[in-house]
Amino acid sequence: MKILVIQQKRIGDVLLTSILCNSLKQAYPDATIDFMCYPNCKDVLLGNPNIDSIILLPNEVRKSYPSLFKFFFEIRAKKYDVLFDVYGKLETNLITLFSGATTKISYYKWYSSLFYNHNLHRLPKEAKTKYGQAIDNRLLLLQPLKLDESAINPYPKLYVAPKDNDDALALFKKHNVDQNKKIVMISLLGSEKIKTYPLEYMAEIVEYVSQNNDAEILFNYFPSQKEDAQKVYDLCSSETQKKIHFDLLAGTLSSFIAIMDLCDVIIGNDGGAINMAKALNKPSFTIFSPHVDKNDWATFEDGKQNISVHLNDFKPELFSELGDKEVKPNTLQLYTEFKPDFFKDQISFFLNEHL
Repeated sequence: MKILVIQQKRIGDVLLTSILCNSLKQAYPDATIDFMCYPNCKDVLLGNPNIDSIILLPNEVRKSYPSLFKFFFEIRAKKYDVLFDVYGKLETNLITLFSGATTKISYYKWYSSLFYNHNLHRLPKEAKTKYGQAIDNRLLLLQPLKLDESAINPYPKLYVAPKDNDDALALFKKHNVDQNKKIVMISLLGSEKIKTYPLEYMAEIVEYVSQNNDAEILFNYFPSQKEDAQKVYDLCSSETQKKIHFDLLAGTLSSFIAIMDLCDVIIGNDGGAINMAKALNKPSFTIFSPHVDKNDWATFEDGKQNISVHLNDFKPELFSELGDKEVKPNTLQLYTEFKPDFFKDQISFFLNEHL
């Protein structure tokens, strides 16, 4: 059997979708399982023994009709038996159409249901979830294959290559990180402004972590975000600044994974860094943007290993006053209402548990 799993989009999406491969390989150990994603996400799949091949769809191919159609026929030549399209947009609709796969599985959308012979309805937003809707909805896609329950593995996992681990250790040594102390990774900035906890509030969180623990602190941010990262650093006290290794940054995604693997916990904005930390079995404390549905992305919440907070937990009346379509345009204003004092007790509990 040959199986293709397609997940375009971001790192967190790709990492969570890899659970399909884990379950499929358990059920069909002799199957060939390939995974299609964008090039910037491939590092979260490297080393996964349940994925036989990673197929990349780069921008230059996507933006060229001749190259894209050549790509379609290359996929068709692989003769897949089963195809999972977790992304479900026009680009992947066409890949599915040309694939020649016998079994084609995706989520139900009225305009694309003809491309697939299994169209699964996502869980209702208000449905109670077992692992978080981002995980539970992906597991739904396995239903048409009727896998034995024992084959289902809902936990994403990352694998650190020995060289990446050695490089991370060398980086820690270069930046004088004391590995005899606990190490806290701060997911400092989101992928965009409306997914970034206000900088002055984040500085309060960093300060609180510093004052309550003699821990080493790393900041996770992109070089393009250095100006905002510097603002948070400058807002911290001189004592806290001494604990922050501001310039210790990963050069690649695999480098970040190796660095995160050497840390003890992660605290901060929801995003790929949090999902990767969870896949490394690191305790996480996540601060969600007001416009993100916590029920979707608060995966594996247990009140101890993984804890998350959302403004709606503390001020639900602000959301009842706004319609669903009004929340996102008002995110920055809502963020100002999301004071660190609301959840400092929860951070204190988290730190006491893990540091």
